[in-house]
Amino acid sequence: MLGAIIGDIAGSRFEWHNIRTKDFELLTQVGGCEATDDSIMTLAVAKAILNCKGSFERLEEEAISCMQAMGRIYPNPCGGYGARFNEWLFSENPKPYNSFGNGAAMRVSPCGFAASSFEEAIAMARSVTKVTHNHPEGLKGAEAVTAAIYLARTGKSMLEIRDMIESRYYKIDFTIDSIRPSYKFNETCQDSVPQALEAFFESTGFEDAIRNVISIGGDSDTLAAITGGIAEAYYGIPSRLRKVAVGFLDEMELGILNAFEEKYGKGEKIGNG
Repeated sequence: MLGAIIGDIAGSRFEWHNIRTKDFELLTQVGGCEATDDSIMTLAVAKAILNCKGSFERLEEEAISCMQAMGRIYPNPCGGYGARFNEWLFSENPKPYNSFGNGAAMRVSPCGFAASSFEEAIAMARSVTKVTHNHPEGLKGAEAVTAAIYLARTGKSMLEIRDMIESRYYKIDFTIDSIRPSYKFNETCQDSVPQALEAFFESTGFEDAIRNVISIGGDSDTLAAITGGIAEAYYGIPSRLRKVAVGFLDEMELGILNAFEEKYGKGEKIGNG
């Protein structure tokens, strides 16, 4: 989960000032890096999972409760919430609104780390997503990211993860270099999740994955949150980046992160495959 937060923080200063190179300082306290709504909602999903205490029948209800609670505690994060999601956050009777926005994919990484089976990972992704993003493309984006994280943390190879993505979710027929000059800001799952996945598939390490995806421009914080969650599951997070990243979180945010990592680990692989 921290990988998604690191990606969000690293991408935050480039969301409206895109950079088309991998050569930049990744995390800087003085350069405009901040935890945005992507980190807040990722932590809300983590809190919902923790509240379930290992039994996820109530995950849908907990996701609604925790996302609304966190959204009200942090009503004006860096980047801001989308208009419809903001209405949902403050609704007394929150209902899904058929969204296929990439918010479905940026917040879902805790599901991939907490699940005990592939099937459970997919079910958890659907539970925390359908409360807002119940459009088929929104659910697809959330599932694809969760599935990639689950396979990565259980020791599957890069090729095995790509094969799963291309057989079940997206055909990826481009490279990062080929789209870098022309990729535009896009907030849909179908035009940001494949790009975030390809940045991971072309990576040589955790940091390289995040640099890959930020270098294409677009919705930089959300793209990097998606890529960062998958990269953490596959590579782990360098200790130097972990130490810097936690400095961007306040006491409440850090408390949720610590509780989640205490229960579900820090993204270490749990298989040999």
